[in-house]
Formats: sequence, structure tokens, C-alpha cells
Amino acid sequence: MPKIDVNKVAEILKNNELDPVVLRRVIEELNLAAQPDPGEGEKVPPLKKQWVILISDPEDKLPKTDFAGWVMQIPENESVVTTQERIFKATYDYNRSRKGKLYPAKTVGEALENVPAKHFKEAELWVKTKTPVLMLRTDNEIPKD
Repeated sequence: MPKIDVNKVAEILKNNELDPVVLRRVIEELNLAAQPDPGEGEKVPPLKKQWVILISDPEDKLPKTDFAGWVMQIPENESVVTTQERIFKATYDYNRSRKGKLYPAKTVGEALENVPAKHFKEAELWVKTKTPVLMLRTDNEIPKD
């Protein structure tokens, strides 16, 4: 929509013999509407973030090596044990599609990176990271100084 200067609108209204009191009110409202909102344009660029999975290991059962994993969500009332089944179901559905027949997902990593979200949504699984992220271990203790 083209923008028109407030002075141009005032001139057009004046040429059409509008009542001066109404003309003044309309021009004041137009001037208020034309002013930019305070704070607009002063937006700070968003901070880039990285996803991390923190694993609690107070009994030191996990090996000392680094792990990589994916962050995802399932419905709250469902068991987390069903997560792999959901990934498999979404992958089977994708592999049966036309695109899946051309580029089938053969591993869990390929599935999480390449299978479209609609297949995961049908399996009630929401993948938050398509690429694996590093997992960190913690002993779940705050050190005392």
C-alpha cells in the first residue's frame, strides 16, 4: 500500500471544503498515527545459542568419553521408552514415500537429520535438533569454596 504524506492528505481535505474543526482533529490524529512507536528500530540482534544435553552421573557410571545425542520431545503422559519406536515409525513412513524411496534413511542419525517434521509429528515426536549435540556429564554436586 503506498504511503501518503500527512501534509498531502491535509491539502486534499482542505480542497474538499471540510469543516476546519474536523480538519484539525483529523490532521492531529494522522500525525499521531504517523509517528514511529518508541523503541521501534532499537532491537538488539538475538544471541546465538547452542543446545546441550547435561547428563547427571553422580555414581560415575558413564564412561569418560564424549557422547553425542539429539534433543527431542514426546507427549508428557507417554513413556520415554517409546521414543525409539516413534523414530522407527516416522522413518518407516518416510521410507515408503516417494522421496523416501529415492533417499531412504538407513540409520537413526540419517532419520533425524533428513526425515521431514510431518512424519515425526504423526508419530507424536518433535525433534529439536537435527544434528547431534555434545552431551556433558555432571556429578550433580555444587563445589564448596
